[in-house]
Amino acid sequence: MNRFRFPLAFLAGFTIALSPFASAGSVIAPGAKLEKLAGDFQFTEGPTCDINGNVFFTDQPNDRILEWSVDGKLSTFMHPTGRANGMYFDAKGNLIACADEKNELWAITPDKKVTVLIKDYQGKYLNGPNDVWVAPDGAMYITDPFYKRTWWDHNTMALDSEQVYSLSPDGKKLARVTNDLKKPNGITGTPDGKKLFVADIGADRTYAYDIQPDGSLTNKALYCSKGSDGMTIDEKGNIYITGHGVTVFDKTGKQIEHIDVPEPWTANVSFGGKDHQTLFITASKSLYSIHLIVKGANPAK
Repeated sequence: MNRFRFPLAFLAGFTIALSPFASAGSVIAPGAKLEKLAGDFQFTEGPTCDINGNVFFTDQPNDRILEWSVDGKLSTFMHPTGRANGMYFDAKGNLIACADEKNELWAITPDKKVTVLIKDYQGKYLNGPNDVWVAPDGAMYITDPFYKRTWWDHNTMALDSEQVYSLSPDGKKLARVTNDLKKPNGITGTPDGKKLFVADIGADRTYAYDIQPDGSLTNKALYCSKGSDGMTIDEKGNIYITGHGVTVFDKTGKQIEHIDVPEPWTANVSFGGKDHQTLFITASKSLYSIHLIVKGANPAK
């Protein structure tokens, strides 16, 4: 593993008081502050944590995956990465990455061996796998919006729309599981594998679905009237939505919290740390964290 450290100007020590949010019913731990852990990236995305609480995230324009360890050290895990974007650990410890350089989905082992899980849909290249959630049974749900990338040699979509796909637990069947979204982006699910949440950033809405035994989705329902770039869920069923800071909604879809982040755009969030009770935030050129009173609902297994 190639490790490096950023200059002190970019590392821990930059804090912002959040006392206005630490009210009754708040998910923020008493006295907790938003902390800037690292900066000087080009655009951060895709945070997820391994079984030990180490957080992995991407700097997609620089084509690298970085690791923020539980003891507060930053290192490069992998470079190049197929332009990895959203990521999630599966139960075997593989890092599942939306590698949109060639519109693929990868599984990366701890020793950095790559297996391409998805390379097309019905013979056509995907729009650009953006974010992924792995269900308890091993099925994977992938959002596939179209955002023109400078590293592509094409300018148009091969598919007729931007939707969500599922990959069966055995990795043999890729199915389109939505057909009426505008531009799906953030995605997460409940730890029992029964509910899936999809943010349609194009419609500025987030929807909840029931996951059927065959992996299909039914009973689409509006969860909240707000889209999102990335999402995560805590043990109480609260959903964390990104964009302008982090907005938290309870399991009924009612807003209960907003965390200001001093960056132009907040891309994604994940729980991590030794106690799985720290929220890690990828925002523009930086990585932030804040300690909460709740744990993440989907710890790595």
